[in-house]
Amino acid sequence: MRPGLNAIDVPAHLVAPGQLAGRRTPSRALFGPHATNLCADRAFGRAAAGYYARRAAGGCGVVVTEEASILGNDHPYEGAPLAERCGPGWALIAEAVHRHGTLCVAALGHSGSQGSSAHTRQALWAPSPVPHPGTREMPREMEADDIAVLVRAFGEAAALAVASGCDGVEINAGQYSVLRQFLSPLTNQRDDGYGSDRGRLVGEVLAEVRRRVPTAIVGLRLSCDELAPWAGITPAQGARYAARLSTGTDYLVAVRGGSLSEAATRPGMHTPPGFNQDLCAAIRACVPAHVAVVLQGSVVEPTAAGSALAAGTCDFVEMTRAQIAAPELVARARRGLAPRPCVLCNQRCQVRDQRNLRISCDAEPETEGPASRRATSPVDRDVTVVGGGPAGLEAARTLAGLGHRVTVRERRPALGGALRAAAQGAGRERWTALADWLADECRRLGVGLMTSATAVTEGDVWATGAAPTPASPLPDAGPVVEVSAREALAAPQRLEEGGPAVVWDPVGGPVGISTALFLAARGVPVALLTPDPVVGRELAWTGDLVTANERLRRAGVTVHCYGTPVRGTADGLLCRDVHTLRTFTLACHTLVNAGPLAPAAPQVRGIGDALAPRGLHAAILEGRATARQITAGDTRR
Repeated sequence: MRPGLNAIDVPAHLVAPGQLAGRRTPSRALFGPHATNLCADRAFGRAAAGYYARRAAGGCGVVVTEEASILGNDHPYEGAPLAERCGPGWALIAEAVHRHGTLCVAALGHSGSQGSSAHTRQALWAPSPVPHPGTREMPREMEADDIAVLVRAFGEAAALAVASGCDGVEINAGQYSVLRQFLSPLTNQRDDGYGSDRGRLVGEVLAEVRRRVPTAIVGLRLSCDELAPWAGITPAQGARYAARLSTGTDYLVAVRGGSLSEAATRPGMHTPPGFNQDLCAAIRACVPAHVAVVLQGSVVEPTAAGSALAAGTCDFVEMTRAQIAAPELVARARRGLAPRPCVLCNQRCQVRDQRNLRISCDAEPETEGPASRRATSPVDRDVTVVGGGPAGLEAARTLAGLGHRVTVRERRPALGGALRAAAQGAGRERWTALADWLADECRRLGVGLMTSATAVTEGDVWATGAAPTPASPLPDAGPVVEVSAREALAAPQRLEEGGPAVVWDPVGGPVGISTALFLAARGVPVALLTPDPVVGRELAWTGDLVTANERLRRAGVTVHCYGTPVRGTADGLLCRDVHTLRTFTLACHTLVNAGPLAPAAPQVRGIGDALAPRGLHAAILEGRATARQITAGDTRR
C-alpha cells in the first residue's frame, strides 16, 4: 500500500476513549437513532444486531438503537420497533456491540401527532387538537389518564431495555416526538398544568425513567430550536429547557426542528455540515459539566468532529450518516486514513416512507454485511477495468483488496465519471470528495490508473458509463439549440452567451433542479418544464422536495408543470399541456435535456450505467459484486 493517499491528521479527541456516566467508551463518536426497516413484526433481530455490531467493530463509542415506540398505539412507520417486543432483540444487539467495548443505548419515544393512524386505525395522541401541518390529520387531546399511561410506559420500556442488557436509554423529545409537542407553544395549547408548565411532562418522564433504572445511562434528545421563532421553541427557550431537564440525565443531544420543519431532522447537501455547532455550544454553556453534551447535525468529517471536541463545544459527536457510509470511520481515522465520505444525499438512508426500503447508502450499499476481505486462496490475476467512474473505481478497489493486480483505463482526463459531472451542480464538495476518495483508495492499494486512454478494445470489466446525451424530445428543434444537462454543467458559458434556457425534466430527480439552479446562479434566465404535477417529485424520498422548490423560487426559476416540449420555433419552445393538450410557448434559446440516459455500450461484463443507468447505489454495488465474481472464477456478468 502506498503511504500518503487518503491520509488525514489523526483526530485525537475523536478517537480517544471517552467517559459517559462513569463508563468507558472506545471513542467519542456516537451512532444515533434512525429508522432502518430491519425489524420484523416490530422487533429487532439478527439483521439489526449485525448492523449495529459493524459500527461498533469500526470503533464507534456509543450505539443508540432505532427508537422503539413505548405504546402500541404509536406505529409511525411499518418497520417501527415496539418496546414491549424488543427485549430479545435488545439483548442480541447489546451482546454484539459489547464485544467491541461499545456502549449500547436504547432509544425510546412516542410520535404523537407526527405518527400514523394507517396501522393502528386509532386517533393519534397529542397535547392539543392541532392538525399535523403535513398530513392535516387531527389528533385527539390527551387526557390525564393518557398522560399517566405514557409516563408509566416510558419507565417500563426503560426497565425492559436495561434488563435486556442495554447500558441505558435515550428519551426522545426531539423532532418526531409527543414530548416535544408538549414543550412547544405551536402544539401545546392546553389550559391545565401541562399547558401552564410545558416542560412538566418531560420532567415527569425523566423522573420515572430514573426511578426505574437508577444506575443506567439516561440520555435526552431535545429540540432546542423548532425553526419557527414566531411561536415555536426558540434557542433561548431551548437553553432554558436544557438547563432544567438535564437534571437527572447523563447526556443531552441538542437538535433543531419540529412539526413545521421535519426536513431539518436530516438535511441534505444544501445545508452546511456541522450546522448545529453554535446551538450545541450554547447548550453546553448552560448544562452542568457532569452532563455530556452531544453535537448533532451533519457532522461527517472526522477532522471537523475532532475540532469541535477540542474546542469544548461538545463531549461526544453524533456521526450517524457518516458511519452509515463508513462503518469503520473511527478505526480508519485512528490509523490516519480518511473514511469513505458521506455525500449527504439521503437517497438510501432515508427510509421512513411508503417504500419501506431497508437501510442502505449510495456510497456504501452493504450497510449490514461485512466489508470485502482478501481472498484466502491464490486467485490473484491481472484484471483490466475499462472506465474510471464510480462503478469502475469500486470494482478496481475491491479487486485490489482481494489480491488482484488491477489496471483502470479511463478515456477522460480525470477519474470520477458521473461523480465529476454531478460535482458541477449542487453539493460540489461532497461529490468531488467521494470521487477523490475512490481514486486515492485505488492508488493506495496499488491499482494502476490510466487517464486519457484511447482505443480501448479489451477489458475484463466494462464500466464505460451512460451515453453522454439523452434521447431528444424534439423531432424538430428548429432554431432552438439542444444540449444535455451534463453539457450545460460542463460548459455553462455557452448558455450565458445565448439567451433564455428551458430545462426539460421528465425524471423528477435532482439533476433537472440542480442544473436549473446552476444556470440561474450564472445569470441565465431559466424555466423548468416537467410533465409531473410538481417539480422534483422524486425528492420527496430524500426530504428535499419542499426545500428544493423554495430554492427554485428564490433563484427566480419559473416552473411549468404538466408540460412537454413539442418543437422549436422562431418564438421559442412550443410546449403542450399533457392533460388539456393546450399549447403554449416558452422563450427559449437553449433546451437543456435532463432526461434519462441510455447505456453507452453494453458489454459482456458491463456494470453500473454501462449496463443500465440507475445511479450511484447500483454502480457501487455492481462494481463490488463483479470483483467478487472474478475472484470466485465466475466469468459471467
